[in-house]
Amino acid sequence: MPALRIDTHQHFWTFEQEHYAWIAPTMGGLRRDFGPADLQPLLRSAGVDGSVAVEARGHLDETRNLLRIAAETPFVRGVVGWLPLTEPGVGALLEEYSSQPKLRGLRHWLGPESDPHYMADEALHRGLSLLAPLGLSYDLMLWPPQLGAVAAFVDRHPQQVFILDHFAKPYIKDAKIEPWRRELGELARRPNVYCKLSGLTTEARHEAWTLEDLRPYLDAALEAFTPRRLMFGSDWPVCTLATSYTRWVETVAAYIAPLSAAEQDRIMGGTAADAYRLPLDVSAAP
Repeated sequence: MPALRIDTHQHFWTFEQEHYAWIAPTMGGLRRDFGPADLQPLLRSAGVDGSVAVEARGHLDETRNLLRIAAETPFVRGVVGWLPLTEPGVGALLEEYSSQPKLRGLRHWLGPESDPHYMADEALHRGLSLLAPLGLSYDLMLWPPQLGAVAAFVDRHPQQVFILDHFAKPYIKDAKIEPWRRELGELARRPNVYCKLSGLTTEARHEAWTLEDLRPYLDAALEAFTPRRLMFGSDWPVCTLATSYTRWVETVAAYIAPLSAAEQDRIMGGTAADAYRLPLDVSAAP
C-alpha cells in the first residue's frame, strides 16, 4: 500500500469581513470564498491524498459548515472545529458533535498574543478535560510570547493529544530563534504533544524567503519532536500570501529528503493518521 500523504492544516471559508476580521485589507488574495473545488487540483498536482480542514473563525456556524463540507468531500479526511469550551453547556454540544464521524479535534482561542495568562482560565480547562474521553485532539494556536507558558497548560491534561500549529509562529523575518527554540524543546518533552510543519513562510519575508531562512526553525522542531510527532501542513490558503501550494510541498520535500523513507512517510502522513485518527486508505484521494 502506498504511503498516505496528508495536509493537516487547510481552511475553507465564505468570506465576510465581519466574520473574518483577521483577514486585513492588505491580504487581498484571501478576501474571497475558498472551497474544496479550489483545493482539489492543488492536492492532486502535489500528490497529496487528503486534508484536515481547520476552523478559522471561532464560531459554531463555521464548525457546522466544515462538517458539511467534509461529509460531501471524500478528500477531507477530518475536521478541527470550534466549540465554546468555556461555556457551561459545552458538554451537551460535545456529545452531539463528537458523533460526527469526521470531527477529529477542536481549536479554541488561547488569548491575545501578549497575554499568557488566559491559559489559566478554569472554564477553559473544564471544557478541555472533556475532549480526551471523546477521542478529540486539541490544536494549540500560539505566538512566541505564549510558548513559555503552554507547557504548564498541557501538563494539566496528560491524557489529551495536543497539536501545535505553525511552530507557534516564530520570528523568522527577524532571524530571532531564542527563547523560541528553548521553549519549543521544553514543550516537546511532553509525549502527548505533536507539531505541524506549517505556516512558516508567512512568518518570513513574503517575497524573498528561502529554505535556508527556514532551516534553523525546521531543524529545531525536527530535533525536538522527531519525525514521530511532526506532521506536514500547508495553512492554505493563508500560505498563498507568501508561497504557492506546490512550492511549499516541494520545500518540505527538499528539507526532509535526507531522512529515511520511513521518516519521510511519517512526516507526510503517518503522524497525522495517529494524532488525528485518520483512515489509512488512499481510496479517497482527490
